[in-house]
Amino acid sequence: MEQFKCRASSSGKLSTNPKKKEDLLAKTTISYLQEWAKERIYGYRKQLDNKYINKGLFMEDAAIEKAIEWLDLPFVLKNTERREDEYFTGEPDMICNGVIYDIKNSYDWTTFPLFDSELPTDDYYYQMQVYMHLFELKKAFVVYVLMNTPETKFEPEITYDHVGKEYRIKKFEVDYDENVIEMLQEKVLKCREYLTTKMNIK
Repeated sequence: MEQFKCRASSSGKLSTNPKKKEDLLAKTTISYLQEWAKERIYGYRKQLDNKYINKGLFMEDAAIEKAIEWLDLPFVLKNTERREDEYFTGEPDMICNGVIYDIKNSYDWTTFPLFDSELPTDDYYYQMQVYMHLFELKKAFVVYVLMNTPETKFEPEITYDHVGKEYRIKKFEVDYDENVIEMLQEKVLKCREYLTTKMNIK
């Protein structure tokens, strides 16, 4: 089986510490490793299917275009380069002028972090750290965009065209922290040890 490497989008699952000192990994991390191993044993990847994820996928390109427009960025194409090293793998949405931009598509106005002063999800913080590490950059922005929600079989269309752009985009700055990367690298090594000794995955 291939050697374990952590996807940037899953790096937050490695950040938690076990409740008991004698435990090698936290339960959250172990659950992630079990899913990772099963995907490789059976040859399938778990497909998440809910309205929040579906909107994000469906509106991904449009959200990136709006982010470029509303942030007044120069013309930039969506990043398609995936990088990996000994520990991680990842592919951010955009890189512009040496800065990473990763776009998060809020499902609706209730989940849009309009009044948040700090990044509302720790997982995204660790995701940006891994992106910056892989692409050798020092700054990233997590950008939330509020796009119209298309009509579905069960729900009507929700539009925000009447709302100013200042209420439909919110960015959070993340600076590179080498200590976080070192911590995550150590967790990757512990994950490999767990896979070998506890799960008999070689």
